[in-house]
Amino acid sequence: MNAPMELKERACPICGPNSPARVFSEANIDENRLGSFSYASRKAPELMHFRLMQCARCDLLYASPAPEKEALHTAYEDAAYDSGAEAQFASKTYLRHALRILGNLPDRVGALDIGAGDGAFLERLLETGFTGVEGVEPSDAPIRAAGGRVRPLLKKGIFREEDFRPGAYSLVSCFQTMEHLHDPGKMCRAALELLKPGGAFITVSHNYRSFFARLLGAKSPIFDVEHLQLFSPRSMRSLLETSGFTGVRVFQITNTYPLHYWLKIAPLGMELKTRMIAVSKSAGFGYLPLPVRGGNMFAVGYKLK
Repeated sequence: MNAPMELKERACPICGPNSPARVFSEANIDENRLGSFSYASRKAPELMHFRLMQCARCDLLYASPAPEKEALHTAYEDAAYDSGAEAQFASKTYLRHALRILGNLPDRVGALDIGAGDGAFLERLLETGFTGVEGVEPSDAPIRAAGGRVRPLLKKGIFREEDFRPGAYSLVSCFQTMEHLHDPGKMCRAALELLKPGGAFITVSHNYRSFFARLLGAKSPIFDVEHLQLFSPRSMRSLLETSGFTGVRVFQITNTYPLHYWLKIAPLGMELKTRMIAVSKSAGFGYLPLPVRGGNMFAVGYKLK
């Protein structure tokens, strides 16, 4: 992980090379601080990022220059994993919002979760009566941590459209993964092809225009080496609509995690943070679930019937 990554200029992944952009924030990467958790989910923030450009047309923040796809594939494959408990909390939040649209689907046969982690959301879908559930995950560690019921449903590797049957899915989901993709538009267009007529694509992502992101500024954990782009409601809507989805809706959500997780990602010094987490866990209150509207947004788009 300490080997320098080769960086390459990239255009706005929604609008393409002819869209005007300005520098939003210069890079602050220290290669010596990268480690096994740098490309892991729900890690303690390192507060490092590549240079971020802001597209004047769609409002997307995107990293440029940024690592090439092959280097990212290796980084994610080797990433560590220690957030199984938090994944269970997140999956319940995602299901709560997904239930609002399940009645609109053609049926509950065929669901694909892209960036599935340890398969926590697949478990939730099975509980609702979904069949034909699958997930794809690039990292080894979360698949090894998956429960026995869902581990066989997880495909190891980077998402590739040709590995799945077109028109076979009522639901395609992609949670906290859109920021990590080299070409999110390509993935969205692929999701559209995989859906049945009337099927839905749902995603959860960070909103860099949320209250907390603006309040914390450079100390917000969303400005991270993992994130090749950061969305706003406007840019997420643009991405889904230009990819061919209809009935697009984007709205803010409340996430529920244990208090110790919120402390983990708080903009505090590492020594103080570690002490506070240890005390909270020892006293028991660190495990209390705490709902916070921290800046995530849920988006849904449908394939025409």
